[in-house]
Amino acid sequence: MSPTQWDLPPELCCRPMAFVALTGLDMVYNAVHRAIWDAFCANRRADRVPISFKILPGDHEYPKCRTKRTSYEWYIPKGILKTGWMNKHLNLVPALVVVFYELDWDEAQWKEKQSECATKVEIVRTSLQGRNTKVAVVLIQKKTPLPPGEDLIASERAAALCNACDLSGKSLFVLPHTDHLVGYIIRLENAFYEHSQTYYYAEIRRVKSHKEFLNKTTHQLLFVRHQFKIGFFSELKQDTQNALKYYRTAYNLVHELRAHETNMLELKTMAGFISYKICRLCFQHNTPLDAIAQFRKHIDLCKKKIGSAELAFEHAAWMSKQFQSFGDLFDEAIKLGLTAIQTQNPGFYYQQAAYYAQEWKQQANQLCYHDPSINYPSPDPLETSTGSLDFYGQRPWRQGHQSIDPPDPEKEKGGILALQCKERDVLHSELIIALLSNAVAQFKKYKCPRMKSHLMVQMGEEYYHAKDYTKALKLLDYVMCDYRTERWWTLLTSILTTALKCSYLMGQVKDYITYSLELIGRASTLQEDQKSRIEKNFIKVLMNECPEPEPDCDSSAVIAAQNLWADRVSLAGSNDFTIEVQDYVPFVQCKAKFLSPSFHVDIPVQLHVYLKTDCPHPIRFSKLSVSFNNQEYNQYCVVEEPCQSTDFLEPSAQGNMCLIPRKTRKFTFKFVARTEDVGKKIEITAVDLMLGSENGRCVLINWRGAGGDAASTQEALQATRSFKRRPRLPENEVAWDAVSIQANTMVISRVPRISVQLHHESPALTNEMYCMVVSIQSQEDTVAKDVKLTAGLKPGQDANLTQTTYVTLNGSEMCDDSHPALLPDISIGELQPGQKVEKSLYIRCETTGTRIFLVHVSYAVETTVEDKEIVCKCHKDETVNIETVVPFDVAVKFVSSKFEHLDRVYVDIPFLLMTDILSASPWPLNLVSSELQLAPSMAAVDQLESQVEQVVLQTGEGASECFCLTCPPVASGANGVALGCYVISWKRKSARENVPVVSTVITLPHVIVETIPLYVHADLPSFGRVRESLPIKYHIQNRTGLVQDVEMSVEPSDAFMFSGLKQVRLRILPGTKQEMLYNFYPLMAGYQNLPSLTINLLRFPGFTSQLLRRFLPTRIFVKPQGRQVDDASIAAA
Repeated sequence: MSPTQWDLPPELCCRPMAFVALTGLDMVYNAVHRAIWDAFCANRRADRVPISFKILPGDHEYPKCRTKRTSYEWYIPKGILKTGWMNKHLNLVPALVVVFYELDWDEAQWKEKQSECATKVEIVRTSLQGRNTKVAVVLIQKKTPLPPGEDLIASERAAALCNACDLSGKSLFVLPHTDHLVGYIIRLENAFYEHSQTYYYAEIRRVKSHKEFLNKTTHQLLFVRHQFKIGFFSELKQDTQNALKYYRTAYNLVHELRAHETNMLELKTMAGFISYKICRLCFQHNTPLDAIAQFRKHIDLCKKKIGSAELAFEHAAWMSKQFQSFGDLFDEAIKLGLTAIQTQNPGFYYQQAAYYAQEWKQQANQLCYHDPSINYPSPDPLETSTGSLDFYGQRPWRQGHQSIDPPDPEKEKGGILALQCKERDVLHSELIIALLSNAVAQFKKYKCPRMKSHLMVQMGEEYYHAKDYTKALKLLDYVMCDYRTERWWTLLTSILTTALKCSYLMGQVKDYITYSLELIGRASTLQEDQKSRIEKNFIKVLMNECPEPEPDCDSSAVIAAQNLWADRVSLAGSNDFTIEVQDYVPFVQCKAKFLSPSFHVDIPVQLHVYLKTDCPHPIRFSKLSVSFNNQEYNQYCVVEEPCQSTDFLEPSAQGNMCLIPRKTRKFTFKFVARTEDVGKKIEITAVDLMLGSENGRCVLINWRGAGGDAASTQEALQATRSFKRRPRLPENEVAWDAVSIQANTMVISRVPRISVQLHHESPALTNEMYCMVVSIQSQEDTVAKDVKLTAGLKPGQDANLTQTTYVTLNGSEMCDDSHPALLPDISIGELQPGQKVEKSLYIRCETTGTRIFLVHVSYAVETTVEDKEIVCKCHKDETVNIETVVPFDVAVKFVSSKFEHLDRVYVDIPFLLMTDILSASPWPLNLVSSELQLAPSMAAVDQLESQVEQVVLQTGEGASECFCLTCPPVASGANGVALGCYVISWKRKSARENVPVVSTVITLPHVIVETIPLYVHADLPSFGRVRESLPIKYHIQNRTGLVQDVEMSVEPSDAFMFSGLKQVRLRILPGTKQEMLYNFYPLMAGYQNLPSLTINLLRFPGFTSQLLRRFLPTRIFVKPQGRQVDDASIAAA
């Protein structure tokens, strides 16, 4: 029987929609009718009502309506559901027939047109033959109709037309053919939808009305049929909630029916149909858990209803289709927005469908392959008079039969035989592969890699059984990597065994060799005898002979394979194979290691290669070679010994090229590195082991890097974590787990025999010529040639440090921007054994911070390595961290002549500039000189001379200078005036004489300059004496261009008496001075406050004497009165 028998009918799987027939449209010759049809059908959006439209001719013959049954008393149903019933109501019996007719309200021949329209409606009613299908008329008009009630003619004629056609007013429509055609069509659709709803509601009531005539003794099938029909009509009515309720009732009623072998298939078929409907509606209602629960219930109820044992394969086929259909439903719901999870997705249902399909195949192979003498029965019991079954799930040779026993045992036997014979033609493997492919796609989508790999293995095995060995090998090869990585050795062995059979049957020599390498190795879980057989076949292939067939292969395929292998043997070429084993687990393992992470160029590079085999028998190889990133070394690491084809398994002839199972062999290589490779890595890029001979086949096993295969990394990790004590081995044997891979080594220069010493006094001072003496002394036994010195700032540091550091060998001149930060390749010449050379390096750092300086000395010396003369280039590096600090800090302040702090100065009034130099150097500083470079806006009162010349400052000591300056008048609007620069010339006290002096320039701050209208200063002695006259003269100068009226007064003091004008008013001409003389008479000794002078300017009311007091002395020291020596005291003495 064809597998399509188990497919669900398309009318069951589609979404039921109301069927509306359109008549009266001429699609071929009338463009207006064509536009109307396109508006109904083209580009239907989801928001439009669900209606299925079909154009039918006006006299179309609809299915005949059966005579209404008045009683079910003697009626015995022949089945549950007729095969054509769903299709009939979906595509044959419309809910509404719409008659389109071109007729305007102002039609001149109205009577004739009205009569013609009524005739068309009558023809449609006659064709429906008593069905409840609704009929409607649509008038196609050229003009847009007026609003209802305004066009009286239209109202009258519409009523007349309805009367002539026997239609209600709700069944007559007008369709103006205007620019808004689609809008009118949508309104029409909604009206059609309402009519169809009415029709299906009536059909539901009609079916329900039959229930009162049924009894549960003989009409059990009808209960199921009627509930299914009501549910289907409810779906057509788009009442899915009620449809789901009726389908559930129908499903329960199916399982209440008495089941036996003759009706088992029909019950399962209907149960499957109804369950499919329930699950589909649950997904549609967004209740996926209900759908899953229903399907599980369905499977639990039906999985044991096998039916006839001779047709057991049919049950497996039916179960497979159930799971497949639910998987399709689940996947469709996901595409519409349902969210699935990793543990509940369609993949599991496709997987189960594939499982039952495999069971289907297995049972078909057991039940359907008879003696060849048995022929297909004649006449054909599967043929029917109509070409199809009357009821779903029944047998063709006994349709309508509902009793327990078959009516004719011979016909039953012939029908079963016919089904079995038909089953032989089913391609079960294709069905299984398609289901597995669907499941793989789902598990890949939901990130279930192990499930995906498991099913791909099953697909590969199914392709193998289907004799599609190419696809089988492709799939199996794909999943092998996962099983190797996760170390599923038992599963990998099973897959490799199948892959080996495929490669043998296809005559694929390279694949056969590759899988044999693994199957006789440590990853294989085969028995020793099986490994031995595979190894012998492997040796035969190496000897260019045909291998023995693999067990359990199809006999016809083996014969074809033997012919293929015979052709392969006869071919002269294509006998060299390279197998890269980094993704496999071959029977031979390899580890290569350099004995040291680095080798000096004057010491030979040593390399060990370890090999170990896990095959049952010893095996001989013909060549072992190591490849490096520098191919010039390849020639030094080769072991080669040609072998004959008879030597592979003969221990007497194996010699040094033999590998004993589970014994570690070590091969030692040695070579001298090239001097050009100093500073470079020598890396093992590959290790090649050649098996075979020139007379047979050569197999080159290639390890990328220094060995290791797909399992080596995990094995090495387990070995390091293992607490198991390793067995004690003889001295000449090596423990494999104790060997580690060392894939590369560095060639480094010969150890230099030269001393480099640096002499300097850290830290360095900013901008000084810092001296560093480099002492180089040879300790070589021979002459050191081409000695070169590279010194300066070490590369790779901050760019700011590089741009502010200068290095030179000439210490007598100051470095500038033209000097580099690093002096390369300073030639020293040759150094005799023990000879010493010194070089002075001068460094200037413009900024503070820590710098790393490099001194690199390189030279060449001749030496002998392994009887080979080579010139070794040696070098020695010395680095030193030097911190640069500022030599001193300079503080600048402005004070008045009384040493009071000034925040501003006044035009032409002297003030003092004081500089304080504080040493921050850990070394003594020699201040050679200092210089004050005034700006044009400043003038010195007296000669500017350095006051710190040749002063030596220790750490923390300071030196100060004081300069008396005045500020000439400045331009109006200029507040801040530049003073100039302060230049300090200095050097380190310990510096050599030829080292230049460093000049540090300090830019002096700007000062605020203001003008005052009156300036007063006083002439007075430096001290006074008690009761002795103290003359003081005040000079009052008018600094403005106006005549100044000045009021001046002297306030009394307890410490002084004075004579002079106590209060006076003066008039001072512009630019002139007035002098006032006072005699002060001190009364007390010590520091005394002078009588204060108060001055007011009448023209400048804001001017206060407080400002003038800055320029006047306020205190004076008064000495006590001395004793007078009289004559009496002298006489007494």
